[in-house]
Amino acid sequence: MAIVKRKYGADFRREEVRRIFKTWQAGDASSIVGVGSVGKSNLLRHIADEATIRGQLGEDSLSTRIIIVDANLLGPLPSYDQPNSEQYRCWAGFELIMHRMFISLYPFSQLSADDARRFYDAYQALQDGSNPLFAYMGVRYFELGLELFMRSGLKLVFLFDEFEEMLRQMPPKFFQMLRGLRDQRKGQLVFTTFSRSSIPTLVERMNIDALAVEPFVELFADNVIYIGPYNEQDGKNMLLSLAQRLNVTYNDLINGLVLTATGRFAGLLRAAYSAIPDAQTVDWEKQTAETLGAWLVTQESVRAECNSIWMGLNPSEQLVLKAATRMHTYSINKDTETAVTKLVQKKLLRVSKQPEHTLTVEPPVFRSFLLTNPDLGQ
Repeated sequence: MAIVKRKYGADFRREEVRRIFKTWQAGDASSIVGVGSVGKSNLLRHIADEATIRGQLGEDSLSTRIIIVDANLLGPLPSYDQPNSEQYRCWAGFELIMHRMFISLYPFSQLSADDARRFYDAYQALQDGSNPLFAYMGVRYFELGLELFMRSGLKLVFLFDEFEEMLRQMPPKFFQMLRGLRDQRKGQLVFTTFSRSSIPTLVERMNIDALAVEPFVELFADNVIYIGPYNEQDGKNMLLSLAQRLNVTYNDLINGLVLTATGRFAGLLRAAYSAIPDAQTVDWEKQTAETLGAWLVTQESVRAECNSIWMGLNPSEQLVLKAATRMHTYSINKDTETAVTKLVQKKLLRVSKQPEHTLTVEPPVFRSFLLTNPDLGQ
């Protein structure tokens, strides 16, 4: 049975897509940041789709190839205290990227027969464990593979999904080498990362040597793109897709309440829509986004999505959210002010200046989640 890939309309995530492709056209790195449940995976699949690439890049799409690298596909790695662990981990990182290149670019139609054979030989050599230098030579074979394709005029865009895991598993030297490879091939080698927090925040949280990875991290400084919930039209389109998949039909009142209560966060929308059949006794005419949010958070699948959002936040952001729900107080300092700014960008906090300066947690279902879990973060 053929696998049917979900397709999104040409206007899906229009503003975010436009910004991402603009960085690609300029040959710049970009960091896509969004909390759990916001729909980063949907966006990644959309921008990697051939129709999207053609629509955004036109003729340039013929010379652009997208390669998705998911760090969850790394095999078991030795602990950091084992001999030669750093060397082996670097090799594992380049082996994964080279393997994804092989799968994404096969059958290598952009290359001559001789160069296609050279790439295949380099791919095989990188995996040859009988070579005593195989771990050290990983970056050399990967560099050769890059050179063969770029010599044909291709631009290679590497999408690093679940970048947190890549940072967790790879030593700083790995990222230093990626930076070196990129500097030699500016304009043709592009990195885009997907993560739940900004890269500097992840580096600090994981106690990674900031100076060691600074050359790589600074590639993304000018292009940090925060992904918020769906806009109104994308949210409605997702509900239509869910209705077809679940074989259900709900009226505009119910759909509107679900969109507002979930704030149009993709994961929350999906969980909420699946939970509605359990709300047979609900009087929808008397519901508000607040009361629906309070009911939805009693559902396990919805709580799981809310918890995914919560766990992707740093301590300062969590502190500010608890203060906004009146469960905690916080001091105004650099960290908390930064947290407020980031939470607003992530559409998890609304700041009202009239009649007084107040903070309100959004969306309603997430606010209910925090209010019904006062021990979070303790």
